[in-house]
Amino acid sequence: MANSQEITKAIAAHSIWKVRLAEAIHAGQSDTTPERVAPDNLCDFGKWLYSLPPSERNREHWKKVQALHAAFHKEAAKLLKLALSGQKAEAEKCMAFGGSYRKASADLTTAMMAWKKAIES
Repeated sequence: MANSQEITKAIAAHSIWKVRLAEAIHAGQSDTTPERVAPDNLCDFGKWLYSLPPSERNREHWKKVQALHAAFHKEAAKLLKLALSGQKAEAEKCMAFGGSYRKASADLTTAMMAWKKAIES
């Protein structure tokens, strides 16, 4: 069953990625790789999300969050690849207001908050 505490932890963990990616942009290096970041089922939230029973995975909140979570990981990997290849300006553009990473992050957070609210209601 969906658990609001798992969603709260995920929101916090994904916001930490903003810091990690900003550091990667600044330093031009990271302790991880884009290939490791891209899959949406390797982080704790992804593991939890995919461990939910089929009855939960058929719900609209799950479907929306899963799709946005996958998009978030894709954008984070893209941004990290830019940062690690020295394309600092392009990476910063992705993270800036209106940028693809920033939008993916905001959309995911909004969907997770809505799911959490629905669970707690």
